[in-house]
Amino acid sequence: MKISVNSLEFDINDFKKETLGILETKILKDIMDYVNNLLWPLEHHYYHHYEHTLEVMYRSLYLWQKENLSQSDLELLAIASLFHDTGFIIQYDKNELIWAWIAKNYLNSILFPKEKIHIIEKLIEATIVERQPDNLLESIIKDADTDNLGRIDFFDKWARLKKEIETIKNIKILNPDWYHYSLKFLKSHKFYSNSELVEREQIKEENIWKLEEMNK
Repeated sequence: MKISVNSLEFDINDFKKETLGILETKILKDIMDYVNNLLWPLEHHYYHHYEHTLEVMYRSLYLWQKENLSQSDLELLAIASLFHDTGFIIQYDKNELIWAWIAKNYLNSILFPKEKIHIIEKLIEATIVERQPDNLLESIIKDADTDNLGRIDFFDKWARLKKEIETIKNIKILNPDWYHYSLKFLKSHKFYSNSELVEREQIKEENIWKLEEMNK
Protein backbone atom coordinates (compact mmCIF):
# COMPACT_ATOMS: atom_id res chain seq x y z
CA MET A 1 0.00 0.00 0.00
CA LYS A 2 1.28 3.46 -0.89
CA ILE A 3 0.66 6.88 0.65
CA SER A 4 0.31 9.48 -2.09
CA VAL A 5 1.24 13.06 -1.23
CA ASN A 6 1.10 15.38 -4.21
CA SER A 7 3.40 13.74 -6.82
CA LEU A 8 5.36 11.77 -4.22
CA GLU A 9 4.52 8.26 -3.08
CA PHE A 10 5.56 6.64 0.17
CA ASP A 11 5.31 2.89 0.57
CA ILE A 12 3.53 2.21 3.85
CA ASN A 13 5.71 -0.88 4.27
CA ASP A 14 8.70 1.44 4.63
CA PHE A 15 7.30 2.77 7.90
CA LYS A 16 7.37 1.09 11.28
CA LYS A 17 4.14 0.79 13.24
CA GLU A 18 5.32 3.34 15.83
CA THR A 19 6.21 5.80 13.09
CA LEU A 20 2.74 5.74 11.57
CA GLY A 21 1.27 5.67 15.07
CA ILE A 22 2.56 9.16 15.82
CA LEU A 23 0.29 10.48 13.07
CA GLU A 24 -2.73 9.06 14.86
CA THR A 25 -2.11 10.97 18.08
CA LYS A 26 -4.48 13.82 18.92
CA ILE A 27 -1.76 16.45 18.98
CA LEU A 28 -0.51 15.57 15.49
CA LYS A 29 -4.04 15.39 14.06
CA ASP A 30 -4.86 18.79 15.59
CA ILE A 31 -1.66 20.37 14.25
CA MET A 32 -2.24 18.90 10.77
CA ASP A 33 -5.72 20.44 10.72
CA TYR A 34 -4.39 23.75 12.06
CA VAL A 35 -1.58 24.02 9.50
CA ASN A 36 -3.86 22.93 6.65
CA ASN A 37 -6.29 25.71 7.58
CA LEU A 38 -3.41 28.21 7.70
CA LEU A 39 -1.97 27.29 4.31
CA TRP A 40 -5.20 26.51 2.44
CA PRO A 41 -5.94 30.17 1.48
CA LEU A 42 -2.51 30.55 -0.19
CA GLU A 43 -3.88 29.72 -3.63
CA HIS A 44 -0.90 31.12 -5.55
CA HIS A 45 1.64 29.04 -3.65
CA TYR A 46 2.21 26.37 -6.27
CA TYR A 47 5.27 25.04 -4.43
CA HIS A 48 5.02 26.11 -0.78
CA HIS A 49 1.65 24.56 0.00
CA TYR A 50 0.22 22.01 2.43
CA GLU A 51 1.15 19.07 0.20
CA HIS A 52 4.79 20.16 0.34
CA THR A 53 4.50 20.30 4.12
CA LEU A 54 3.24 16.72 4.18
CA GLU A 55 6.04 15.62 1.85
CA VAL A 56 8.59 17.09 4.26
CA MET A 57 6.93 15.46 7.25
CA TYR A 58 6.77 11.96 5.73
CA ARG A 59 10.32 12.20 4.41
CA SER A 60 11.53 13.38 7.83
CA LEU A 61 9.87 10.42 9.52
CA TYR A 62 11.36 8.06 6.93
CA LEU A 63 14.86 9.44 7.44
CA TRP A 64 14.39 9.28 11.21
CA GLN A 65 13.80 5.54 10.83
CA LYS A 66 16.78 5.06 8.56
CA GLU A 67 19.09 6.88 10.94
CA ASN A 68 17.83 4.92 13.99
CA LEU A 69 17.22 7.93 16.20
CA SER A 70 15.49 8.02 19.57
CA GLN A 71 11.73 7.46 19.70
CA SER A 72 11.41 10.66 21.75
CA ASP A 73 12.60 12.68 18.74
CA LEU A 74 9.85 11.46 16.45
CA GLU A 75 7.04 13.72 17.68
CA LEU A 76 9.31 16.78 17.69
CA LEU A 77 10.40 16.11 14.12
CA ALA A 78 6.83 15.65 12.91
CA ILE A 79 5.64 18.86 14.60
CA ALA A 80 8.56 20.91 13.26
CA SER A 81 7.96 19.59 9.75
CA LEU A 82 4.32 20.63 9.86
CA PHE A 83 5.09 24.18 11.00
CA HIS A 84 8.20 24.78 8.92
CA ASP A 85 6.57 26.84 6.13
CA THR A 86 3.73 28.55 8.00
CA GLY A 87 5.45 31.94 7.87
CA PHE A 88 4.21 32.32 4.30
CA ILE A 89 0.79 33.29 5.66
CA ILE A 90 2.31 36.57 6.88
CA GLN A 91 4.91 37.46 4.25
CA TYR A 92 6.69 35.79 1.36
CA ASP A 93 10.27 36.95 1.83
CA LYS A 94 12.37 36.78 4.99
CA ASN A 95 9.68 34.84 6.81
CA GLU A 96 11.85 32.09 8.28
CA LEU A 97 11.75 33.15 11.92
CA ILE A 98 7.99 33.66 11.67
CA TRP A 99 7.66 29.89 11.17
CA ALA A 100 9.17 29.24 14.59
CA TRP A 101 7.12 32.03 16.18
CA ILE A 102 3.84 30.55 14.91
CA ALA A 103 4.83 27.10 16.19
CA LYS A 104 5.87 28.49 19.58
CA ASN A 105 2.61 30.39 20.04
CA TYR A 106 0.49 27.38 19.12
CA LEU A 107 2.43 24.96 21.30
CA ASN A 108 2.39 27.35 24.26
CA SER A 109 -1.39 27.59 23.90
CA ILE A 110 -1.73 23.82 24.41
CA LEU A 111 0.81 23.83 27.29
CA PHE A 112 3.38 21.81 25.37
CA PRO A 113 6.62 21.43 27.39
CA LYS A 114 8.84 24.50 26.94
CA GLU A 115 12.05 22.51 26.59
CA LYS A 116 10.50 20.60 23.68
CA ILE A 117 9.24 23.82 22.08
CA HIS A 118 12.81 25.12 22.10
CA ILE A 119 14.00 22.03 20.20
CA ILE A 120 11.17 22.39 17.68
CA GLU A 121 12.11 26.04 17.11
CA LYS A 122 15.69 25.03 16.37
CA LEU A 123 14.51 22.30 13.99
CA ILE A 124 12.36 24.77 12.07
CA GLU A 125 15.19 27.30 11.89
CA ALA A 126 17.47 24.57 10.51
CA THR A 127 15.43 24.65 7.27
CA ILE A 128 16.66 28.19 6.55
CA VAL A 129 18.72 27.86 3.35
CA GLU A 130 21.86 29.52 4.71
CA ARG A 131 21.75 27.73 8.06
CA GLN A 132 24.01 24.76 8.81
CA PRO A 133 22.45 21.95 10.91
CA ASP A 134 23.95 21.46 14.37
CA ASN A 135 22.94 17.82 14.82
CA LEU A 136 21.49 14.82 13.01
CA LEU A 137 17.87 15.71 13.80
CA GLU A 138 18.33 19.15 12.22
CA SER A 139 20.10 17.49 9.28
CA ILE A 140 17.09 15.25 8.71
CA ILE A 141 14.50 18.03 8.51
CA LYS A 142 16.81 20.11 6.31
CA ASP A 143 17.32 17.16 3.96
CA ALA A 144 13.59 16.43 3.88
CA ASP A 145 12.82 20.03 2.96
CA THR A 146 15.13 19.90 -0.08
CA ASP A 147 14.50 16.25 -0.91
CA ASN A 148 13.11 17.05 -4.37
CA LEU A 149 16.52 18.30 -5.52
CA GLY A 150 17.56 14.66 -5.68
CA ARG A 151 14.43 13.27 -7.29
CA ILE A 152 13.32 12.74 -10.85
CA ASP A 153 10.40 15.16 -10.37
CA PHE A 154 12.81 18.01 -9.57
CA PHE A 155 12.15 19.92 -12.78
CA ASP A 156 8.38 19.77 -12.28
CA LYS A 157 8.75 21.01 -8.70
CA TRP A 158 11.14 23.76 -9.73
CA ALA A 159 8.76 24.91 -12.47
CA ARG A 160 6.08 25.24 -9.81
CA LEU A 161 8.41 27.35 -7.69
CA LYS A 162 9.14 29.62 -10.66
CA LYS A 163 5.42 30.05 -11.33
CA GLU A 164 4.83 30.80 -7.64
CA ILE A 165 7.50 33.53 -7.53
CA GLU A 166 6.30 35.07 -10.80
CA THR A 167 2.67 35.14 -9.65
CA ILE A 168 3.23 36.47 -6.14
CA LYS A 169 5.83 39.08 -7.13
CA ASN A 170 4.12 39.91 -10.42
CA ILE A 171 7.31 39.49 -12.44
CA LYS A 172 8.47 37.43 -15.40
CA ILE A 173 11.60 35.31 -14.93
CA LEU A 174 13.30 34.49 -18.21
CA ASN A 175 14.14 30.81 -18.61
CA PRO A 176 17.92 31.38 -19.04
CA ASP A 177 17.97 33.36 -15.79
CA TRP A 178 16.00 30.64 -14.02
CA TYR A 179 18.27 27.88 -15.33
CA HIS A 180 21.33 29.83 -14.15
CA TYR A 181 19.84 30.37 -10.70
CA SER A 182 18.77 26.72 -10.44
CA LEU A 183 22.21 25.43 -11.38
CA LYS A 184 23.91 27.74 -8.89
CA PHE A 185 21.49 26.64 -6.16
CA LEU A 186 21.98 22.91 -6.75
CA LYS A 187 25.75 23.23 -6.93
CA SER A 188 25.84 25.06 -3.60
CA HIS A 189 23.40 22.65 -1.96
CA LYS A 190 24.43 19.85 0.36
CA PHE A 191 22.64 16.82 1.81
CA TYR A 192 23.71 16.04 5.37
CA SER A 193 22.32 12.71 6.59
CA ASN A 194 23.88 9.48 5.35
CA SER A 195 20.51 8.08 4.29
CA GLU A 196 19.68 11.11 2.16
CA LEU A 197 23.13 11.07 0.56
CA VAL A 198 22.75 7.40 -0.35
CA GLU A 199 19.25 7.77 -1.79
CA ARG A 200 19.30 11.22 -3.41
CA GLU A 201 22.83 12.42 -4.21
CA GLN A 202 23.20 10.55 -7.51
CA ILE A 203 19.98 11.89 -9.00
CA LYS A 204 20.85 15.37 -7.75
CA GLU A 205 24.11 15.12 -9.70
CA GLU A 206 22.12 14.04 -12.76
CA ASN A 207 19.85 17.06 -12.32
CA ILE A 208 22.92 19.28 -12.13
CA TRP A 209 24.21 17.77 -15.38
CA LYS A 210 20.87 18.45 -17.09
CA LEU A 211 20.93 22.03 -15.88
CA GLU A 212 24.47 22.44 -17.15
CA GLU A 213 23.25 21.33 -20.58
CA MET A 214 20.34 23.77 -20.37
CA ASN A 215 22.74 26.60 -19.53
CA LYS A 216 24.88 26.09 -22.62
